[in-house]
Amino acid sequence: MSDDTNRCPCCGQLNQCAQADADAPVTECWCFSVPVDAAQLAKLPPEQRNRSCLCPRCTQGLPPETPPANS
Repeated sequence: MSDDTNRCPCCGQLNQCAQADADAPVTECWCFSVPVDAAQLAKLPPEQRNRSCLCPRCTQGLPPETPPANS
């Protein structure tokens, strides 16, 4: 997947994370309070971990709704 911090490293969809584009510290984002499916994280190669947030669907272990956008 891409090094784009706005994209989910699992599926390539936008991850909707407020931190990804923030110029200032973010105090609230959906990803702060949602448990992440450990199986999804385990699927990521080590070099892709801790670089960008998963999207809401992958966080829950669900498949993407649409194919990844080309970028």
